[in-house]
Amino acid sequence: MNQQIAQISLLVKDYDEAIEFYTQKLHFDLIEDIQLDENKRWVLIAPPGTSVCKLLLAKASNENQKSRVGNQTGGRVFLFLYTDDFERDYQNLIKKEVQIIGEPRNEKYGKVVVFTDLYGNLWDMIEPVSS
Repeated sequence: MNQQIAQISLLVKDYDEAIEFYTQKLHFDLIEDIQLDENKRWVLIAPPGTSVCKLLLAKASNENQKSRVGNQTGGRVFLFLYTDDFERDYQNLIKKEVQIIGEPRNEKYGKVVVFTDLYGNLWDMIEPVSS
């Protein structure tokens, strides 16, 4: 059996502002942007070099979904972004004025810092320990 997670849905308030944040501030690639109907688009983004798991930007369409934008995990870190160069990407977060929560730290699994996306979802950026 061969399975993989292909996409993770990320609730957003607005497609275009989310695309701008992820492509301009985090340097993600816009993989697809297809209009499905008057209000719904199929928008896939991914960090550069990613070939497996992508983020599906899903515009919140009702009050229940809108209440979850920015807090899909009850205040826990939601997504984990691996990097091959922590210092480069950390400096980019600072330069692009992305909100950083706390100082970078070294953990057994690698160097990590927490940051938020434009809606407040928590992310860990990690440079894994070389094996």
